[in-house]
Amino acid sequence: MNPATDLTLKPERAGRRADSPRGAGRAGRPRTGRSRTGRPGSGRPRVGRSAWIAFVVLTAPTLIGLGVFKYVAIGWSFLLSLSDARGTIALGQWVGLENYQRLLSDQAFRDSLLQILVFTAFIVPVTFAASLGLALLVHRVRRGRALLRTTFLIPAAVSYVAASLLWKMSLFNGLPAGIANTIGGWFGAEPVAWLQSSSPPLYWVVLVTLRLWLQVGFYMVLFLAGLQAIPQEVNEAAALDGATGRRLLTRITLPMLRNTSVAVLMLLFIAAFQAFDEFYNLFNSGLSGTGTAPVQTPLVHLYNTAMGSQNYGLGSAGAFVLTAVIVGVTLIQGRFTGFGRSGE
Repeated sequence: MNPATDLTLKPERAGRRADSPRGAGRAGRPRTGRSRTGRPGSGRPRVGRSAWIAFVVLTAPTLIGLGVFKYVAIGWSFLLSLSDARGTIALGQWVGLENYQRLLSDQAFRDSLLQILVFTAFIVPVTFAASLGLALLVHRVRRGRALLRTTFLIPAAVSYVAASLLWKMSLFNGLPAGIANTIGGWFGAEPVAWLQSSSPPLYWVVLVTLRLWLQVGFYMVLFLAGLQAIPQEVNEAAALDGATGRRLLTRITLPMLRNTSVAVLMLLFIAAFQAFDEFYNLFNSGLSGTGTAPVQTPLVHLYNTAMGSQNYGLGSAGAFVLTAVIVGVTLIQGRFTGFGRSGE
């Protein structure tokens, strides 16, 4: 064959070879071999060894600290609750559930549970209503909303201990020169020993005002976030249908704040059952502790049991009992309010 003719036929053969089904299959078939950057057939980037080393180095301190100071401590506390640990945190004689039985039969601990239930039943709805009302008022403000929001949120950053000492030593110190008695004197009222008066129990005024001052601003911000998430078109459509004022609040605003309201209620319940700082610091009288306090929360009672009487086994058992109470109340509330259900 003539070489020139052979050179002319080669491109045609190449074209036929590419146009044939076999050739098309070879040309269009995707490669399924091992990817250079990941597993076979995947386009995910392969994590290098240096990345894993960096991840371990950065997270190891947090994980070790969390494990040692939280989970190991919780496990050790549970073991202490099952042993007779007095004067030491080392595991002593194994007593099983004796500490739990002894604690539940203690009248002082049961009284503290009753007192915290009364406190919770009062402070939760009052804080909820005050936070919601304040959020609605701030939300209506057009100018200076950020300034008002920050002003009401500042008390949430104050320490409970510092606020308790301020209430005890300045506002409600019981002296004629105290702020509360000075204001009362303007209206002809006599000086009152607020924390020592048990008939009527005026110390509740100190406790309630302190907690409201500390918490209302924080929950107000949560409600403000919920209000700002409501589409403006919904309010405008409701206004066109004649829903204004109270009707707009009850038919549109409150139903659309349902998830926020449920979350706020849950946080309020948990915070109320965990009340400790204000009760301890308001009624603490130095070396005598809080043994003569007119009202004690479960945490204050357990603190006196563990740190005062050095009975760490009984104190640990009380901590788990209180945890069970908080979890139970939270689950009951979630059951009635539908918290966590799909589609809510």
